[in-house]
Amino acid sequence: MERIQAAIAKARAERQGTKDGAAPHPVLGQAVRHDITANWEALPRHALDPKTAERNRIVETGKGSESAAFDLMRTRTLKMMLENGWKRLAITSPTAGCGKSTVALNLGLSLTRRNDVSAILIEADMRRPSLADKLGIRRNYHIAEVLRGAESFADNACRIADRFAVATNEKAVPNSSDLLQAPQVGDVLRQIEATYAPTLTLFDMPPLLVNDDTIGFLSHVDCAMLVAAAEHTSIKEIDECEREIASHTNVLGVVLNKCKFSSGSYGYDYY
Repeated sequence: MERIQAAIAKARAERQGTKDGAAPHPVLGQAVRHDITANWEALPRHALDPKTAERNRIVETGKGSESAAFDLMRTRTLKMMLENGWKRLAITSPTAGCGKSTVALNLGLSLTRRNDVSAILIEADMRRPSLADKLGIRRNYHIAEVLRGAESFADNACRIADRFAVATNEKAVPNSSDLLQAPQVGDVLRQIEATYAPTLTLFDMPPLLVNDDTIGFLSHVDCAMLVAAAEHTSIKEIDECEREIASHTNVLGVVLNKCKFSSGSYGYDYY
């Protein structure tokens, strides 16, 4: 473990030597300009069906032990990101089936149960998009076209809560690696942030060890969270992913998902 931590520290130091520091983040609770508020209110509201939420393990309310687990993750995530001036978080996993998309959705909902926090979740897992299905969204949203610069974010996103917006893809996107590494993507992300001024922007990324999509995109984020699955993900895979992430951005942490037995009453625990 000491060798892994040393490798991560070295990679971080080398990266910071060649990359500008993170942009300062607005203070939580700061008054929001009227135009920003209007931009949020202009996004269509999607009412999450309770049965759909339950079937897809989405915790919409702030009640129960499941909510408490994500609230703990929210508090730790916010604390670390705001202390470091980070605004963009990639959420990935070593392989498919670890539950990263479910974690991303629940983290976003938990974040925005705080009145002083807003968040945008962008579906960047373009080979196997799943967020629209999990949320029961039937509109033909194409965040891929937004990243290409061909369509507006406002026409391809909706609000799940007052200050939580989700941008999805209707279907799989060919050549997604080329798109995620295209030169205009950085400008598009900056425009979205300027328009909505979210506290955090979350990205539901593809599994790290499956293709090069996530590796090519990590330069656009400030940090990454790795979601591992109990009895499925190996320690070797976690170590490999931590080293890979650390060579491109900051490792926020590792979440152990799908625990049958945990140290407390929560359905999620931390590795």
